[in-house]
Amino acid sequence: MEYKKDINTNIFRGYDIRGIYPTEIDEDTAYTIGLGFGTHIKRMGKTKCVIGHDNRLSREVLTNALIKGITETGIDVIYLDLCTTPMYYYACIKLQVYSGVMVTASHNPKDDNGFKFAFDESGNCKGQEIQDFLAEIQEGNFEQGNGTVENYDITEDYINLFKENLHFGPRRVKAVIDPGNGTTGIIARKIYELFPIDLTFINEESDGNFPNHHPDPCVEKNLDQLKAKVLEINADVGLSFDGDGDRMGMVSENAKFIPTDKYMIIIVRDIINKVEKKTFLCDVKCSKSFTDEVEKLGGTPFTYRTGNSYTKAKVREDNLPFGGELSGHVYFRDRWPGFDSGLYAGLRLLEIMSNTDKNVEDLLDGINEYYSTEELKFASPDNIKFEVIDEIGEYVRTKGLKFIDIDGIKVLYDDGWALVRASNTGPNITARFEASTKERLEEIQKEYTDLIEKLNQ
Repeated sequence: MEYKKDINTNIFRGYDIRGIYPTEIDEDTAYTIGLGFGTHIKRMGKTKCVIGHDNRLSREVLTNALIKGITETGIDVIYLDLCTTPMYYYACIKLQVYSGVMVTASHNPKDDNGFKFAFDESGNCKGQEIQDFLAEIQEGNFEQGNGTVENYDITEDYINLFKENLHFGPRRVKAVIDPGNGTTGIIARKIYELFPIDLTFINEESDGNFPNHHPDPCVEKNLDQLKAKVLEINADVGLSFDGDGDRMGMVSENAKFIPTDKYMIIIVRDIINKVEKKTFLCDVKCSKSFTDEVEKLGGTPFTYRTGNSYTKAKVREDNLPFGGELSGHVYFRDRWPGFDSGLYAGLRLLEIMSNTDKNVEDLLDGINEYYSTEELKFASPDNIKFEVIDEIGEYVRTKGLKFIDIDGIKVLYDDGWALVRASNTGPNITARFEASTKERLEEIQKEYTDLIEKLNQ
Protein backbone atom coordinates (compact mmCIF):
# COMPACT_ATOMS: atom_id res chain seq x y z
CA MET A 1 0.00 0.00 0.00
CA GLU A 2 1.14 3.52 -0.68
CA TYR A 3 0.08 7.11 -0.17
CA LYS A 4 -2.27 8.15 -2.95
CA LYS A 5 -1.26 11.64 -4.03
CA ASP A 6 -4.00 11.90 -6.65
CA ILE A 7 -6.86 10.85 -4.35
CA ASN A 8 -10.32 11.29 -5.95
CA THR A 9 -11.68 14.50 -4.48
CA ASN A 10 -15.29 13.73 -5.51
CA ILE A 11 -15.58 11.02 -2.86
CA PHE A 12 -15.30 13.68 -0.12
CA ARG A 13 -18.98 14.52 0.21
CA GLY A 14 -21.21 16.58 2.46
CA TYR A 15 -21.56 14.08 5.31
CA ASP A 16 -18.89 11.45 4.73
CA ILE A 17 -16.49 9.89 2.23
CA ARG A 18 -18.26 7.64 -0.26
CA GLY A 19 -17.60 6.13 -3.69
CA ILE A 20 -17.55 3.04 -5.90
CA TYR A 21 -15.13 0.23 -5.06
CA PRO A 22 -12.54 -0.21 -6.53
CA THR A 23 -12.70 2.54 -9.17
CA GLU A 24 -13.23 5.51 -6.83
CA ILE A 25 -12.23 4.01 -3.48
CA ASP A 26 -9.51 1.35 -3.37
CA GLU A 27 -6.99 -0.05 -0.91
CA ASP A 28 -4.53 2.82 -1.37
CA THR A 29 -7.34 5.35 -0.90
CA ALA A 30 -8.33 3.74 2.42
CA TYR A 31 -4.69 3.61 3.55
CA THR A 32 -4.22 7.29 2.69
CA ILE A 33 -7.39 8.26 4.55
CA GLY A 34 -6.09 6.26 7.53
CA LEU A 35 -2.84 8.21 7.47
CA GLY A 36 -4.77 11.45 7.35
CA PHE A 37 -7.22 10.48 10.09
CA GLY A 38 -4.54 9.23 12.47
CA THR A 39 -2.46 12.35 11.89
CA HIS A 40 -5.40 14.66 12.50
CA ILE A 41 -6.53 13.15 15.79
CA LYS A 42 -2.94 12.72 17.04
CA ARG A 43 -2.40 16.45 16.59
CA MET A 44 -5.60 16.96 18.59
CA GLY A 45 -3.99 15.04 21.46
CA LYS A 46 -5.90 11.78 20.89
CA THR A 47 -4.19 8.41 21.34
CA LYS A 48 -6.85 5.93 20.19
CA CYS A 49 -9.90 5.52 17.96
CA VAL A 50 -12.78 3.10 17.32
CA ILE A 51 -13.15 1.30 13.97
CA GLY A 52 -16.07 -0.80 12.73
CA HIS A 53 -17.47 -1.92 9.37
CA ASP A 54 -20.78 -3.10 7.91
CA ASN A 55 -21.32 -6.17 5.72
CA ARG A 56 -20.35 -4.79 2.30
CA LEU A 57 -18.20 -7.08 0.18
CA SER A 58 -15.24 -4.68 0.14
CA ARG A 59 -15.27 -4.27 3.91
CA GLU A 60 -12.18 -6.28 4.84
CA VAL A 61 -9.88 -4.90 2.15
CA LEU A 62 -10.78 -1.29 2.94
CA THR A 63 -10.90 -1.68 6.73
CA ASN A 64 -7.52 -3.41 6.89
CA ALA A 65 -5.94 -0.70 4.76
CA LEU A 66 -7.57 2.04 6.83
CA ILE A 67 -6.31 0.51 10.08
CA LYS A 68 -2.79 0.12 8.66
CA GLY A 69 -2.72 3.83 7.81
CA ILE A 70 -4.03 4.85 11.23
CA THR A 71 -1.63 2.68 13.24
CA GLU A 72 1.36 3.89 11.20
CA THR A 73 0.71 7.34 12.67
CA GLY A 74 0.99 5.98 16.22
CA ILE A 75 -2.73 5.84 17.02
CA ASP A 76 -4.11 2.73 18.73
CA VAL A 77 -7.21 1.14 17.19
CA ILE A 78 -10.13 -0.44 19.05
CA TYR A 79 -11.54 -2.76 16.39
CA LEU A 80 -15.22 -3.77 16.52
CA ASP A 81 -15.17 -5.97 13.40
CA LEU A 82 -18.61 -6.50 11.76
CA CYS A 83 -21.23 -4.25 13.37
CA THR A 84 -24.06 -1.87 12.58
CA THR A 85 -23.39 1.87 12.59
CA PRO A 86 -25.49 2.29 15.78
CA MET A 87 -23.36 -0.39 17.48
CA TYR A 88 -20.28 1.63 16.49
CA TYR A 89 -21.87 4.81 17.89
CA TYR A 90 -22.63 3.10 21.18
CA ALA A 91 -19.12 1.64 21.43
CA CYS A 92 -17.73 5.19 21.20
CA ILE A 93 -20.08 6.28 23.99
CA LYS A 94 -19.44 3.23 26.18
CA LEU A 95 -15.66 3.44 25.83
CA GLN A 96 -15.67 7.26 25.90
CA VAL A 97 -13.47 7.21 22.80
CA TYR A 98 -15.18 9.60 20.41
CA SER A 99 -12.62 9.52 17.59
CA GLY A 100 -13.55 6.82 15.10
CA VAL A 101 -14.40 5.60 11.63
CA MET A 102 -17.28 3.43 10.46
CA VAL A 103 -16.60 1.78 7.11
CA THR A 104 -19.97 1.87 5.35
CA ALA A 105 -21.87 3.24 2.38
CA SER A 106 -25.18 3.08 4.26
CA HIS A 107 -28.00 2.47 1.75
CA ASN A 108 -25.93 3.00 -1.42
CA PRO A 109 -25.65 0.24 -4.07
CA LYS A 110 -23.60 -2.84 -3.16
CA ASP A 111 -20.47 -1.78 -5.07
CA ASP A 112 -20.16 1.45 -3.07
CA ASN A 113 -18.30 1.86 0.18
CA GLY A 114 -17.06 4.71 2.30
CA PHE A 115 -16.21 6.17 5.69
CA LYS A 116 -18.29 7.96 8.31
CA PHE A 117 -15.80 9.53 10.68
CA ALA A 118 -15.61 11.65 13.80
CA PHE A 119 -12.61 13.41 15.30
CA ASP A 120 -14.18 14.00 18.73
CA GLU A 121 -17.47 14.08 20.66
CA SER A 122 -18.92 16.76 18.36
CA GLY A 123 -20.02 13.91 16.08
CA ASN A 124 -19.63 12.89 12.45
CA CYS A 125 -17.65 15.27 10.29
CA LYS A 126 -19.62 17.30 7.76
CA GLY A 127 -19.41 20.13 5.28
CA GLN A 128 -16.28 22.24 5.51
CA GLU A 129 -14.70 19.87 8.05
CA ILE A 130 -14.53 17.21 5.36
CA GLN A 131 -13.04 19.58 2.81
CA ASP A 132 -10.44 20.73 5.34
CA PHE A 133 -9.59 17.09 6.03
CA LEU A 134 -9.13 16.51 2.30
CA ALA A 135 -6.71 19.45 2.17
CA GLU A 136 -4.66 17.92 5.02
CA ILE A 137 -4.47 14.59 3.18
CA GLN A 138 -3.34 16.32 0.00
CA GLU A 139 -0.51 18.01 1.91
CA GLY A 140 0.89 14.55 2.73
CA ASN A 141 2.57 15.63 5.98
CA PHE A 142 1.71 12.64 8.17
CA GLU A 143 2.69 11.67 11.69
CA GLN A 144 4.64 8.47 12.30
CA GLY A 145 4.43 5.83 15.02
CA ASN A 146 3.49 2.25 15.87
CA GLY A 147 -0.11 1.99 17.00
CA THR A 148 -1.71 -1.22 18.23
CA VAL A 149 -4.98 -2.98 17.40
CA GLU A 150 -7.29 -4.26 20.17
CA ASN A 151 -10.43 -6.27 19.39
CA TYR A 152 -13.61 -5.29 21.23
CA ASP A 153 -17.12 -6.81 21.12
CA ILE A 154 -19.88 -4.28 21.84
CA THR A 155 -22.71 -6.78 21.28
CA GLU A 156 -23.62 -7.59 24.90
CA ASP A 157 -23.49 -3.99 26.06
CA TYR A 158 -25.59 -2.91 23.10
CA ILE A 159 -28.24 -5.55 23.81
CA ASN A 160 -28.34 -4.48 27.47
CA LEU A 161 -29.00 -0.89 26.40
CA PHE A 162 -32.25 -2.05 24.77
CA LYS A 163 -33.21 -4.20 27.77
CA GLU A 164 -32.97 -1.22 30.11
CA ASN A 165 -34.77 1.21 27.84
CA LEU A 166 -38.10 -0.22 26.69
CA HIS A 167 -41.33 -0.91 28.57
CA PHE A 168 -43.85 -3.01 26.69
CA GLY A 169 -47.53 -3.19 27.58
CA PRO A 170 -50.02 -6.09 27.64
CA ARG A 171 -50.74 -6.28 23.91
CA ARG A 172 -48.60 -8.66 21.88
CA VAL A 173 -48.01 -6.98 18.51
CA LYS A 174 -47.57 -9.10 15.39
CA ALA A 175 -44.66 -7.71 13.34
CA VAL A 176 -42.74 -8.62 10.20
CA ILE A 177 -39.06 -7.67 10.33
CA ASP A 178 -36.98 -7.16 7.16
CA PRO A 179 -33.26 -6.48 7.68
CA GLY A 180 -32.93 -6.40 3.88
CA ASN A 181 -29.85 -8.66 4.09
CA GLY A 182 -28.07 -5.72 5.69
CA THR A 183 -25.91 -5.71 8.79
CA THR A 184 -28.87 -5.59 11.22
CA GLY A 185 -29.30 -9.27 10.37
CA ILE A 186 -26.48 -10.08 12.78
CA ILE A 187 -28.35 -8.72 15.81
CA ALA A 188 -32.01 -7.90 15.05
CA ARG A 189 -33.41 -11.24 16.21
CA LYS A 190 -31.35 -11.23 19.43
CA ILE A 191 -32.74 -7.82 20.36
CA TYR A 192 -36.34 -8.18 19.19
CA GLU A 193 -36.79 -11.56 20.88
CA LEU A 194 -36.15 -9.84 24.23
CA PHE A 195 -39.63 -8.34 24.00
CA PRO A 196 -43.17 -9.78 23.87
CA ILE A 197 -43.67 -9.51 20.09
CA ASP A 198 -44.96 -12.09 17.59
CA LEU A 199 -42.09 -11.99 15.10
CA THR A 200 -41.67 -13.08 11.49
CA PHE A 201 -38.35 -12.37 9.77
CA ILE A 202 -37.62 -12.10 6.05
CA ASN A 203 -34.28 -11.38 4.31
CA GLU A 204 -32.54 -11.89 7.65
CA GLU A 205 -29.21 -13.29 6.46
CA SER A 206 -26.41 -10.72 6.37
CA ASP A 207 -25.30 -10.63 2.72
CA GLY A 208 -23.44 -7.69 1.18
CA ASN A 209 -24.81 -8.58 -2.24
CA PHE A 210 -28.26 -7.44 -1.01
CA PRO A 211 -29.84 -10.17 -3.19
CA ASN A 212 -33.51 -9.46 -2.43
CA HIS A 213 -33.83 -5.69 -2.69
CA HIS A 214 -31.87 -2.46 -2.50
CA PRO A 215 -31.02 -1.69 1.17
CA ASP A 216 -32.94 1.59 1.45
CA PRO A 217 -36.15 1.09 3.47
CA CYS A 218 -37.44 4.60 2.89
CA VAL A 219 -38.00 4.00 -0.83
CA GLU A 220 -41.39 2.34 -1.15
CA LYS A 221 -40.54 -0.05 -4.01
CA ASN A 222 -37.92 -1.71 -1.78
CA LEU A 223 -40.66 -2.82 0.62
CA ASP A 224 -42.72 -4.96 -1.78
CA GLN A 225 -41.71 -8.21 -0.06
CA LEU A 226 -42.44 -6.71 3.34
CA LYS A 227 -45.88 -5.58 2.22
CA ALA A 228 -46.68 -9.02 0.83
CA LYS A 229 -45.66 -10.79 4.03
CA VAL A 230 -47.65 -8.38 6.23
CA LEU A 231 -50.79 -9.13 4.20
CA GLU A 232 -50.05 -12.86 4.00
CA ILE A 233 -49.86 -13.39 7.78
CA ASN A 234 -52.22 -10.56 8.77
CA ALA A 235 -49.51 -8.73 10.73
CA ASP A 236 -50.01 -5.47 12.61
CA VAL A 237 -46.93 -3.76 11.13
CA GLY A 238 -43.85 -4.32 8.98
CA LEU A 239 -40.41 -2.85 9.72
CA SER A 240 -37.34 -2.72 7.49
CA PHE A 241 -33.78 -1.44 8.00
CA ASP A 242 -31.03 -0.08 5.78
CA GLY A 243 -27.62 -1.57 5.01
CA ASP A 244 -25.80 -0.30 8.10
CA GLY A 245 -28.77 -0.23 10.47
CA ASP A 246 -29.19 3.43 11.34
CA ARG A 247 -32.50 3.93 9.49
CA MET A 248 -35.94 2.33 9.59
CA GLY A 249 -38.83 2.15 7.11
CA MET A 250 -42.31 0.82 7.81
CA VAL A 251 -45.64 -0.34 6.40
CA SER A 252 -48.99 -0.44 8.18
CA GLU A 253 -51.35 -3.33 8.88
CA ASN A 254 -52.82 -2.76 5.40
CA ALA A 255 -49.35 -2.76 3.80
CA LYS A 256 -49.50 1.01 3.34
CA PHE A 257 -46.10 2.68 3.16
CA ILE A 258 -45.68 5.09 6.08
CA PRO A 259 -43.07 7.82 5.43
CA THR A 260 -40.72 8.76 8.25
CA ASP A 261 -42.36 12.14 8.81
CA LYS A 262 -45.62 10.35 9.67
CA TYR A 263 -43.78 7.93 11.95
CA MET A 264 -42.40 11.05 13.65
CA ILE A 265 -45.95 12.29 14.25
CA ILE A 266 -46.77 9.05 16.10
CA ILE A 267 -43.69 9.54 18.30
CA VAL A 268 -44.38 13.20 19.07
CA ARG A 269 -48.00 12.39 19.97
CA ASP A 270 -46.69 9.80 22.42
CA ILE A 271 -43.94 11.80 24.13
CA ILE A 272 -44.99 15.46 24.03
CA ASN A 273 -46.63 15.32 27.46
CA LYS A 274 -43.75 13.29 28.90
CA VAL A 275 -40.93 15.70 28.09
CA GLU A 276 -40.13 19.14 29.46
CA LYS A 277 -38.89 20.72 26.24
CA LYS A 278 -41.48 20.56 23.48
CA THR A 279 -39.43 21.54 20.43
CA PHE A 280 -39.05 18.86 17.76
CA LEU A 281 -36.72 18.94 14.75
CA CYS A 282 -37.57 17.95 11.19
CA ASP A 283 -35.63 18.46 7.98
CA VAL A 284 -36.67 20.53 4.97
CA LYS A 285 -37.99 17.44 3.16
CA CYS A 286 -40.62 16.61 5.78
CA SER A 287 -44.31 17.17 5.08
CA LYS A 288 -46.21 20.11 6.49
CA SER A 289 -48.30 17.40 8.18
CA PHE A 290 -45.52 17.12 10.77
CA THR A 291 -45.15 20.81 11.56
CA ASP A 292 -48.95 21.21 11.62
CA GLU A 293 -49.28 18.38 14.12
CA VAL A 294 -46.54 19.63 16.45
CA GLU A 295 -48.26 23.02 16.56
CA LYS A 296 -51.69 21.44 17.17
CA LEU A 297 -50.20 19.56 20.13
CA GLY A 298 -48.79 22.77 21.62
CA GLY A 299 -45.20 22.14 20.63
CA THR A 300 -42.71 24.02 18.48
CA PRO A 301 -41.54 22.55 15.16
CA PHE A 302 -38.00 23.40 14.09
CA THR A 303 -37.12 22.93 10.42
CA TYR A 304 -33.44 22.32 9.68
CA ARG A 305 -31.23 21.28 6.82
CA THR A 306 -31.10 17.69 5.59
CA GLY A 307 -28.25 15.38 6.53
CA ASN A 308 -27.71 12.90 9.32
CA SER A 309 -24.51 14.63 10.49
CA TYR A 310 -26.30 17.98 10.67
CA THR A 311 -29.66 16.94 12.13
CA LYS A 312 -28.21 14.68 14.82
CA ALA A 313 -25.74 17.36 15.91
CA LYS A 314 -28.50 19.99 16.05
CA VAL A 315 -30.79 17.81 18.17
CA ARG A 316 -27.90 17.34 20.59
CA GLU A 317 -26.75 20.99 20.59
CA ASP A 318 -30.27 22.31 21.24
CA ASN A 319 -31.03 19.56 23.75
CA LEU A 320 -34.20 18.50 21.95
CA PRO A 321 -36.10 15.39 23.09
CA PHE A 322 -36.66 14.09 19.56
CA GLY A 323 -36.00 14.90 15.93
CA GLY A 324 -35.59 13.27 12.57
CA GLU A 325 -35.55 13.55 8.82
CA LEU A 326 -37.49 12.06 5.94
CA SER A 327 -34.61 9.76 4.95
CA GLY A 328 -35.27 7.60 8.02
CA HIS A 329 -32.79 8.93 10.58
CA VAL A 330 -34.49 9.68 13.91
CA TYR A 331 -32.95 10.73 17.21
CA PHE A 332 -34.43 10.01 20.63
CA ARG A 333 -33.02 11.86 23.60
CA ASP A 334 -35.85 11.35 26.09
CA ARG A 335 -34.47 8.01 27.34
CA TRP A 336 -31.93 7.00 24.70
CA PRO A 337 -28.39 8.34 24.08
CA GLY A 338 -29.40 10.33 20.99
CA PHE A 339 -27.83 8.33 18.17
CA ASP A 340 -29.88 6.98 15.28
CA SER A 341 -30.74 3.28 15.40
CA GLY A 342 -33.27 1.68 13.06
CA LEU A 343 -33.83 -1.22 15.47
CA TYR A 344 -34.58 1.16 18.32
CA ALA A 345 -36.88 3.32 16.19
CA GLY A 346 -38.87 0.20 15.32
CA LEU A 347 -39.11 -0.92 18.93
CA ARG A 348 -40.35 2.48 20.09
CA LEU A 349 -43.26 2.11 17.66
CA LEU A 350 -43.96 -1.45 18.83
CA GLU A 351 -43.81 -0.28 22.45
CA ILE A 352 -46.48 2.36 21.73
CA MET A 353 -48.65 -0.22 19.97
CA SER A 354 -48.25 -2.69 22.85
CA ASN A 355 -49.80 -0.15 25.20
CA THR A 356 -52.88 0.52 23.05
CA ASP A 357 -55.40 -1.35 20.93
CA LYS A 358 -54.69 0.99 18.01
CA ASN A 359 -52.91 -0.05 14.83
CA VAL A 360 -50.55 2.16 12.83
CA GLU A 361 -53.21 3.83 10.71
CA ASP A 362 -55.32 4.48 13.83
CA LEU A 363 -52.33 6.20 15.44
CA LEU A 364 -52.30 8.65 12.51
CA ASP A 365 -55.99 9.58 12.70
CA GLY A 366 -56.73 13.29 12.43
CA ILE A 367 -53.51 14.54 10.88
CA ASN A 368 -53.59 17.15 8.13
CA GLU A 369 -53.14 15.35 4.83
CA TYR A 370 -51.33 16.77 1.82
CA TYR A 371 -50.47 15.41 -1.61
CA SER A 372 -46.74 14.91 -1.98
CA THR A 373 -44.19 13.12 -4.08
CA GLU A 374 -41.53 10.81 -2.80
CA GLU A 375 -38.00 12.13 -3.06
CA LEU A 376 -37.15 12.32 -6.76
CA LYS A 377 -33.61 11.98 -8.10
CA PHE A 378 -32.14 13.53 -11.24
CA ALA A 379 -28.66 12.37 -12.26
CA SER A 380 -26.29 15.33 -12.24
CA PRO A 381 -22.47 15.28 -12.16
CA ASP A 382 -20.89 16.51 -8.93
CA ASN A 383 -19.26 19.43 -10.75
CA ILE A 384 -22.59 20.64 -12.17
CA LYS A 385 -25.30 19.94 -9.57
CA PHE A 386 -24.54 22.92 -7.30
CA GLU A 387 -24.53 25.29 -10.27
CA VAL A 388 -28.01 24.06 -11.18
CA ILE A 389 -29.25 24.83 -7.66
CA ASP A 390 -27.75 28.33 -7.84
CA GLU A 391 -29.57 28.96 -11.11
CA ILE A 392 -32.87 27.75 -9.63
CA GLY A 393 -32.30 30.13 -6.73
CA GLU A 394 -31.88 32.99 -9.19
CA TYR A 395 -35.07 31.92 -11.01
CA VAL A 396 -37.03 32.01 -7.74
CA ARG A 397 -35.59 35.41 -6.75
CA THR A 398 -36.44 36.87 -10.14
CA LYS A 399 -40.06 35.78 -9.73
CA GLY A 400 -40.21 37.31 -6.25
CA LEU A 401 -41.24 34.05 -4.59
CA LYS A 402 -40.89 33.26 -0.90
CA PHE A 403 -38.19 30.68 -0.20
CA ILE A 404 -35.69 29.35 2.32
CA ASP A 405 -32.18 28.37 1.34
CA ILE A 406 -30.82 26.59 4.41
CA ASP A 407 -30.43 23.50 2.24
CA GLY A 408 -30.91 23.93 -1.49
CA ILE A 409 -33.97 25.99 -2.41
CA LYS A 410 -37.36 25.39 -0.78
CA VAL A 411 -40.02 27.55 -2.45
CA LEU A 412 -43.00 28.27 -0.21
CA TYR A 413 -46.48 28.80 -1.63
CA ASP A 414 -49.73 29.31 0.27
CA ASP A 415 -50.93 25.93 -0.99
CA GLY A 416 -47.71 23.90 -1.20
CA TRP A 417 -43.95 23.88 -1.61
CA ALA A 418 -41.13 22.79 -3.90
CA LEU A 419 -37.73 21.64 -2.65
CA VAL A 420 -34.74 21.26 -4.98
CA ARG A 421 -31.29 20.48 -3.58
CA ALA A 422 -27.96 18.95 -4.52
CA SER A 423 -27.47 15.51 -3.02
CA ASN A 424 -24.57 15.26 -0.61
CA THR A 425 -24.26 11.50 -1.02
CA GLY A 426 -24.14 11.04 -4.78
CA PRO A 427 -24.09 12.72 -8.22
CA ASN A 428 -27.75 13.70 -8.09
CA ILE A 429 -30.15 16.58 -7.72
CA THR A 430 -33.03 15.63 -5.45
CA ALA A 431 -36.49 17.18 -5.39
CA ARG A 432 -39.72 16.82 -3.47
CA PHE A 433 -43.05 18.56 -3.94
CA GLU A 434 -46.18 18.96 -1.81
CA ALA A 435 -49.53 20.70 -2.22
CA SER A 436 -53.03 20.84 -0.78
CA THR A 437 -54.60 19.35 -3.93
CA LYS A 438 -53.46 16.79 -6.46
CA GLU A 439 -53.87 19.26 -9.32
CA ARG A 440 -51.72 21.87 -7.62
CA LEU A 441 -49.08 19.25 -6.85
CA GLU A 442 -48.87 18.37 -10.53
CA GLU A 443 -48.47 22.07 -11.45
CA ILE A 444 -45.66 22.66 -8.98
CA GLN A 445 -43.91 19.43 -9.86
CA LYS A 446 -44.02 20.11 -13.60
CA GLU A 447 -42.68 23.65 -13.24
CA TYR A 448 -39.60 22.63 -11.30
CA THR A 449 -39.01 19.29 -13.01
CA ASP A 450 -38.94 21.07 -16.36
CA LEU A 451 -36.57 23.65 -14.92
CA ILE A 452 -34.20 21.04 -13.52
CA GLU A 453 -34.10 19.16 -16.81
CA LYS A 454 -33.46 22.37 -18.76
CA LEU A 455 -30.62 23.56 -16.51
CA ASN A 456 -29.11 20.11 -16.04
CA GLN A 457 -28.13 19.60 -19.69
